Amino acid sequence: MRINRKRLEESMEALGRIGETPRGGLTRLALSDEDRHGRDLLVGWMRGAGLQVSVDQMGNIFGLRPGTEALPPVFMGSHADSVPTGGKYDGQLGVLCALEAIRSLDDEGRRTRHPVGMIIFTNEEGARFQPAMVGSGVMAGKIPLEDAYNARDRDGKRLGEELERIGYIGPEPCIPRPMRAYLELHIEQGPILEEEQVPVGVVEGIVAISWSRLTLHGVQDHAGPTPMRMRHDALVAAAEVVSGVREIPRQIRGNMVATVGRLDVTPNIPNAIPGRVTMSIDLRDPDEHNLSRAVGMVDRLVKAEARREGVTYELEHYWRVPRTAFDAEVVNTVERAAKSLGCGHRRILSGAGHDAQYMAAIAPTGMIFVPSRAGRSHCEEELTPMDDVEHGANTLLLAAAELAGA
Repeated sequence: MRINRKRLEESMEALGRIGETPRGGLTRLALSDEDRHGRDLLVGWMRGAGLQVSVDQMGNIFGLRPGTEALPPVFMGSHADSVPTGGKYDGQLGVLCALEAIRSLDDEGRRTRHPVGMIIFTNEEGARFQPAMVGSGVMAGKIPLEDAYNARDRDGKRLGEELERIGYIGPEPCIPRPMRAYLELHIEQGPILEEEQVPVGVVEGIVAISWSRLTLHGVQDHAGPTPMRMRHDALVAAAEVVSGVREIPRQIRGNMVATVGRLDVTPNIPNAIPGRVTMSIDLRDPDEHNLSRAVGMVDRLVKAEARREGVTYELEHYWRVPRTAFDAEVVNTVERAAKSLGCGHRRILSGAGHDAQYMAAIAPTGMIFVPSRAGRSHCEEELTPMDDVEHGANTLLLAAAELAGA
């Protein structure tokens, strides 16, 4: 049993045109018009494949292929939103491979004891609305529904209002539901599989993640007449924090990574001393203890740099996801599927957060990785060769079929 490569490739091309950038990347932010058009296309394909389609209160989309028995379903899924000027593989590849796996079961006339379904999660990226992985987080009971609805983008628009605007607030409650298993195919977003020339990654778990938001308040003033000795520059303090955050992984050692990916500067003009800076701090480590140490180091770093520059601050550690270990049975099933295909594979830990991280709290969960060219992701250069996509999709198909009792 194998997927239809040509059909999958055509689906990838069609969905990739919605939100396509001039340089061949993708901007399809959560709950934007482009997101709505992408959802509409996917729902049409799901209904065309005979799936029972439903939508929950968070806009998560479900498609279900009945089984021969009244048993908990095996779900596959991912997300269809992107980061700004991102790539065409992050998230949507997992959604399309899930759909292709279901279509391939139909092609083969294979019935399964358990129903087989797919899920398209809302706002996985966290690019427009923070935190990330909101659709799966609410479903797993880790994020309150009202908190998710009240998240605002840079323009002050509420997530709940935008979900309603695009027509994807569904009637079903966003709560845990019975599942035999959850499987997610995703690009690795790192260099390991390509470097080792291994087409399939059998994911054992996901690192712990911490997101923080820091606002520094200085004194906005004229860039010319204000003497250097009288300045309280929020951006200078922010720059020192950025440098300090980068040093934290070197001090802790191990496998920690740290990123400041966003700075909002006010007034952000050439001839004024910045009076306010808001910035993000992203910390990740496979070791929970190391991550907690790093968060404490951020606290001390910010306090010291604020005092040095004579500014005040608010620091909020607003999102923490613990290290997640995937279900041993599901991981072993994925590994057996890869072996049966005769393709190279290795066990691997994910450095990126995925909806599977929250799903693991409510269902036996596993993931499949496919290589990322040069390890690049969250950029327009993002690419996975089609041969590797095919290997991953076939692994997903066979693993889902085994778990569903085909």
